[in-house]
Amino acid sequence: MMNREATQTIASEIQLFQTLDQKENFLFLIGALLARVISLKKASEIMQLEPSEFLKILDLMGIEFSYLSEEDIELEKSW
Repeated sequence: MMNREATQTIASEIQLFQTLDQKENFLFLIGALLARVISLKKASEIMQLEPSEFLKILDLMGIEFSYLSEEDIELEKSW
């Protein structure tokens, strides 16, 4: 398990958001998106952004993202 101080130091490097909580959430959500645990829509909702804005941020950071498949969306709905 990572220690809290290390994660805060990493998150503080993200210049896109103002608060440390926003930065930490964003980093966590990137991992969840890439692992296909959540949808772009859900990640955007959590960050209070439009999906197009979230995608633009990912693009600017050089992170490639493709949408979840229909099967993945159905799985998420069952949570």
